[in-house]
Amino acid sequence: MKHRIVVLGAGYAGAFAAGNLARRLSLADTEITVVNAEPDFVERMRLHQLAIGQDLAFRKLADVFAGTGVRLRLARVTGVDPEHRTVAVTGPDSDVGDGGELTYDTLLYALGSSVAHHDVPGVAEYAFDVTGRSSALRLRERLAGLDERATVLIVGEGLTGIETATEFAESRPDLSVALAARGELGAWLSPKARRHLRQAFDRLGITVHEHTRIEAVEPTRAIAADGTCIPAEVTVWSAGFAVHPIASASGLEVAETGQIVVDRTMRSVSHPDVYAAGDCAYAIGDNGQPLPMSCASAGFTNMQATAAIIARLTGSKVPTTGLKYYGNHISLGRRDAIFQMVDEGERSKSWYLGGRTAARLKSGVLRGAGWGIVHPTFGMPKRKRRLANAPDGADARVAA
Repeated sequence: MKHRIVVLGAGYAGAFAAGNLARRLSLADTEITVVNAEPDFVERMRLHQLAIGQDLAFRKLADVFAGTGVRLRLARVTGVDPEHRTVAVTGPDSDVGDGGELTYDTLLYALGSSVAHHDVPGVAEYAFDVTGRSSALRLRERLAGLDERATVLIVGEGLTGIETATEFAESRPDLSVALAARGELGAWLSPKARRHLRQAFDRLGITVHEHTRIEAVEPTRAIAADGTCIPAEVTVWSAGFAVHPIASASGLEVAETGQIVVDRTMRSVSHPDVYAAGDCAYAIGDNGQPLPMSCASAGFTNMQATAAIIARLTGSKVPTTGLKYYGNHISLGRRDAIFQMVDEGERSKSWYLGGRTAARLKSGVLRGAGWGIVHPTFGMPKRKRRLANAPDGADARVAA
């Protein structure tokens, strides 16, 4: 019987891992199934662009995996039972109906993350976010209906908050864009990069509320810890990410964050048939610190997880891939960006790259990541592609 590999999630980590597994494993010996609620591959790093009204092209996962031998199941994961090696799903997929189970021999858990509300009153009811396509489209509709000079408040001074604020201000100069930062804006950057960031905010007319912790969100304002009220027709919450509680409810060992605790090969420390990649993996980097939730981490962890799965299924020595950050890349609209180099402790070095050159580099990174996802057969021998496309039972059917 074929070894059944089930990949949960088709974001940057899951989609790339599935394609990599299909390229490098025997289709005669393995069956690879990807479960995803969305029919399309969503470039999460571009969702702030979608929210502000820019048109983005979405590639259907059925087309992405066509001819690879990967089976696609459009369904939402509702539970995982690692003791019985099953995944509970619900959705329109014809093979599972409104609900059902998938059985696996090896599970790659890559369900990603969503916005973290931090139990702040009013965030769930009144705030918007850009962590998913549906939420970005909801924000897009709201922004399209705003009057001139309406105030949009971005809460959170991390990469998502900075990119969202600058993209909104550049694309919609008719709006009044503000950002609430718990500390100093860009405090983690080198002095020169921080100065570049502040100049970009000044150029775009973004108001910054530093040392401001938002403790409540209301329909037309946000309230800070010191009682200050910041008027805002729209509040966009970008103050961190949280993983879905499915993993913690399953009996898998998880960290306080709810992320699956994995060893150096991204294998669950409690259940050896389960691997995790992306935001849902609690993985320790080469510097001894947990990897942050980010696209870079998705790349590191999915490459390590797939390499480990392939090695164990083929009887090879399990390799270790690098888990080291080299820098942070921050878009400041379409024509400006910052690339900040970091040391082994992820502290900013004095050197940074900024301006149009950095913007072109960031654009290239985004294009490269997207291209790698939507070309999963790149490097697959022609003979194997023919086998995957064969109608005679090479298990190459793609269900949509």
